[in-house]
Amino acid sequence: MDPFMFIVWAGIGVVGLLILLWFFPVALWFQALISGVRISLIQLVLMRWRGVSPNVIVMAMVTGTKAGLNLKANELEAHYLAKGHVPKVINALISADKANIPLDFKMAAAIDLAGRDVFEAVQMSVNPKVINTPPVTAVAKDGIQLVAKARVTVRANIKQLVGGAGEETVLARVGEGIVSSIGSAGSHKEVLENPDSISKVVLSKGLDAGTAFEILSIDIADIDVGKNIGAVLQMDQAEADKNIAQARAEERRAMAVALEQENKAKAQEARAKVIEAEAEVPLAMAEAFRNGNLGIMDYYKMKNVQADTAMRDSISKQ
Repeated sequence: MDPFMFIVWAGIGVVGLLILLWFFPVALWFQALISGVRISLIQLVLMRWRGVSPNVIVMAMVTGTKAGLNLKANELEAHYLAKGHVPKVINALISADKANIPLDFKMAAAIDLAGRDVFEAVQMSVNPKVINTPPVTAVAKDGIQLVAKARVTVRANIKQLVGGAGEETVLARVGEGIVSSIGSAGSHKEVLENPDSISKVVLSKGLDAGTAFEILSIDIADIDVGKNIGAVLQMDQAEADKNIAQARAEERRAMAVALEQENKAKAQEARAKVIEAEAEVPLAMAEAFRNGNLGIMDYYKMKNVQADTAMRDSISKQ
């Protein structure tokens, strides 16, 4: 045989063998067999056709079996096809089993498909997590503002991970409880003297209901005294009252100025009427002379009266 053709046929044979071994993962099947996992070679071939990675399923079953779990290949395949994280679910089941936490495969798969890290949740059930709240501002009844910070110790509630609220809800509820507790205190000194009273009040409200966590403790880490809100409000009210009083005084002044202008206009109108009437007096006197109703002596008497009146006015002005 030609050496070149021999190399070609040898290459074809190697490629064909690799393809055959890829479709028929004999090594993987043998590894599962010696590990105590009962799975047939045909099942592994069918996994290839269904788009499932046999390596992932077999290694998960080997790990779970060695840890004492009773796993089914069909359930693992279904979770893989649902875009689940099979290794994380297996690790979570192993950790839960070692920690005596009740968790079955269906629950773990549901938690994983819900978008939560099931392995981290199991770890949080064993090792509680501390959540620091942001500064919470509240005002006591005496008007003094307090700024409190708390540390909330929580652990995962496995049964509530599917559909349960997250850390944001827990922090919001704790903040609301702190505000309510400080707001009900008669004096800010009471809160500063007994900060643990806030923790007791907040814990008694069952803030972890409907969440994915169980609150173990709430510790007040720090309390700072803020502004005197009562005094600030009184100052603001006084400033508002002053502005209102100034506006009303300005309104009264404007009304007084308008009334003065109106009186001046009326006085000018009256003077104009007097001048107009005085201008008609000579005409009336002339008409009275012509008609014989006024004599010369009457005229002089009137002039004397006017002169006497003018003299009296000048004396009174002095």
